[in-house]
This record gives sequence, C-alpha cells and structure tokens, in this order.
Amino acid sequence: MPVPPVTPSRPSPAATNPVRVWDLPTRLFHWALLGGVVALFVSGKVGGNAMDWHVRLGLAAGALIAFRLVWGLVGGRWSRFASFVRGPVTVWRYLRGQLPAPAGHNPLGALSVLALLAVLALQVATGLVADDEIATVGPLNALVPEDWASWGTRWHTGPGQTLLLVLVGLHVAAIGFHGLVKKHNLVRPMLTGDQALPADTPPSRDSALTRLAALLLLGLCVAGAVWVARLGG
Repeated sequence: MPVPPVTPSRPSPAATNPVRVWDLPTRLFHWALLGGVVALFVSGKVGGNAMDWHVRLGLAAGALIAFRLVWGLVGGRWSRFASFVRGPVTVWRYLRGQLPAPAGHNPLGALSVLALLAVLALQVATGLVADDEIATVGPLNALVPEDWASWGTRWHTGPGQTLLLVLVGLHVAAIGFHGLVKKHNLVRPMLTGDQALPADTPPSRDSALTRLAALLLLGLCVAGAVWVARLGG
C-alpha cells in the first residue's frame, strides 16, 4: 500500500499576547501635550486676553516636555529613549522591510518623536523671551539680550510655528498610513497601554509605585515652570 506523501507543515506564527508597552504616565503625557498644543495654537491665533492663557499653556507645555525628557531615562521600559532611538543603519533597514515592527515606537517613529520634542522645546524657550510689542512679554524677556529676544520672537511666531505644524501633520499622516495601509493601529495602544506582541516580550513597569514616582516628578517640573514664570515678576 503506497504511503501518502507528507505535506511539510508551515511554522505557526508566534503567539501574541497583550503586553503593557505604554505606562500610564507616558499615555497621560501624550494626550495632555496634544491638548496643550491645540490650545496653544488656538489661543495664539485668537490673541487679546487669550494670550494670558497662551503664556500659561506654554509654561505647562514646558513642564510636560521636561517631565518626558526625564521619564525617557527612568520610565517604563518602552518609554525610555534607549529602547527606541536607533542609528541611521537601523532606520534604513526598517524602511527596507528588513526588520519587524518592534514594541512601542519603530525606528522611524522615534525620529518623529525626537523632532517634535526638540521643536516644541524650542518653541517654549523662544516664547519665554518673546515680545509681541503689544501686550504680551515672555517672563524671561528682560533677562536676555535684546537681539536674542528679537530673534526668539521672530522664530516663535514664524518658522518655528510652521515647522511645528509640519511635524504634527507628518505625525498624524504616519498614524493614518499605519492604520489604513499596514493595518497597525497606533492609537489604541496609546489609549489602553497594551500592544499585541510575542508572549516573551518584556512589559513596561506600570505599577502604583512607578505612577507615584511619575506624579512626584511632574510636580517638580510644574514647580520649575512656576519658578520660571515668577522670574518675570
């Protein structure tokens, strides 16, 4: 009796489980900064009395950025810069499809995150020294040379604002591309904290203790922002 040929079995895909990628402090930072940027743009365009809120929101954004920079060193595993910032060779290999999608930010998305943080930090810094020559003066304006303040004002209201809008647009477009074309939802993990990943993927720490540490760190950053605000009298 002939023996039927054995059909080679295909390796089954690696099992995936929900893995905690974004700790709660990182998620709250993300959505708070998004809301702050929108409010900053609106208040800046409205002008008038809204500029008082524009300055306050700018200081709040500065506190959030300071928090994220420190949290990128001591926060949950996938929130740390060391986990997602990669060199140009790795970025190129990812673009060529030679690397799988990692947990958290991919190598290209990491560049977007760094660019947004850098431009936002520069916008906050230039806003602190800006003078619109109408009614709003940054709290640090009197502490810097006049030519620095003049350059900061021009950058804050011109190229800096345009560059920030371009980066935000690219960020949103990338999220849409991943969702519609690659069928990879980047928004849900930033809401729930979890991402479907191989079961052996190490999760980020997101305990009550780490959340308390994040709250204390944010409090220090807010205190720093208040101190900066009072420098202007």
